[in-house]
Amino acid sequence: MNIYLAIIVTALVLNYALSSAAAWLNLKNIREEVPGEFRDFYPEDKYRKSQQYLRETTAFGLVHDSVHLLLLLWFILAGGFNAVDSIARQFGTGPITQGLVFAGIIVLLLQIIDLPFEAWSTFVIEEKFGFNRTTLGTFASDLLKKLLLAAVIGGMVFACIIWFFETAGKAAWIYCWIGLGAFQVMMLFIAPVVIMPLFNRFEPLEEGRLKDSIMNYARKQRFDLQGVFKMDGSKRSAKSNAFFTGFGKFKRIVLFDVLIQRHTVEELTAIIAHEMGHYKLKHILKALARHLLLSGLVFYLMSLFLGNRELFAAFGMEHTSTYAGLFLFGFLYAPIDMATGIIDKAISRKHEFEADRYAAESYGHIDAMISALKKLSVDNLSNLTPHPLKVILEYSHPPVLERIKALKGLEKEKQGRSG
Repeated sequence: MNIYLAIIVTALVLNYALSSAAAWLNLKNIREEVPGEFRDFYPEDKYRKSQQYLRETTAFGLVHDSVHLLLLLWFILAGGFNAVDSIARQFGTGPITQGLVFAGIIVLLLQIIDLPFEAWSTFVIEEKFGFNRTTLGTFASDLLKKLLLAAVIGGMVFACIIWFFETAGKAAWIYCWIGLGAFQVMMLFIAPVVIMPLFNRFEPLEEGRLKDSIMNYARKQRFDLQGVFKMDGSKRSAKSNAFFTGFGKFKRIVLFDVLIQRHTVEELTAIIAHEMGHYKLKHILKALARHLLLSGLVFYLMSLFLGNRELFAAFGMEHTSTYAGLFLFGFLYAPIDMATGIIDKAISRKHEFEADRYAAESYGHIDAMISALKKLSVDNLSNLTPHPLKVILEYSHPPVLERIKALKGLEKEKQGRSG
């Protein structure tokens, strides 16, 4: 058996087994009684509803992952990549055109497989639990926009990578690394003002007590905001959130309209303080630096395997090519990707605690922060007691009970200092 095929199949199966084990352990970790911290906050009927939501989304995820694994293994072992390559090679106008056709077919096949799962998740599960507000028209429009963006932006990036590896020799990986890094930084400025408005409407937060509270806090923190925006998140879901986007003079805070409806001014300002904390503590720059360094590693390793005939033979490929090698290397890199993902999520969870501390110390209203976290958990039917393995593998934020415990610890520190 081809050694690369053995590594890839083993990695796929082990990854599936690990994520499935985490899912089952997560279900076993369900607590029948509402945790004490939420006892006066979480109605028992809604808590049971959150448990049922977890059970159904977990079962759905397991079915989705099982189907994906089986189809992927069949596609690899049946020579699916070689069949797609044969079609791409009929467009005999060079590696870039052939590569775009190859990538386009693969992406389209993935979308066709995912489409029924996306529809079921949106119109059956999310609808059943009162979250879905997406219409068929919005669903179809979103799908079309995503495909067009993937074709235009993804196609452009993919074509440039092929060109570098075809023309720049051994230094190609360096040029790709620099080029992709510059593109990623550029997108941080472009996405908030060009791409995101394609999917949602962003309106400046209206004048009033909330805006005054946020802007006053920002001024005290010497935080120059382009503005605070309200996003029509309710167009698609009843779930709520807030996020920070942009750099430099393009910095902006975005609040879901649902979030504004359900929270007090103090709670919303505490949420904003947390988001500003990420920027002030340079978490966004640190994450960008990590991702840029990691992409350099990926391109370097990729350069070592793009022409490896044994790797192509593992997928039953009759011809070697840069464009196919970019896809095939992704399977070989998967175990490293999983390991670095676990590390990145651990760093992200640490940063969330740090942003909570920043918000607590700079804004002060720790009770409002705790109340906001509780409301978000209840409104989104979040799992209050995830299994540690699930957290390690998938959580970029710490479990809410851990965040509340840390915030209460800060409250005690504050009282100790004042006493």
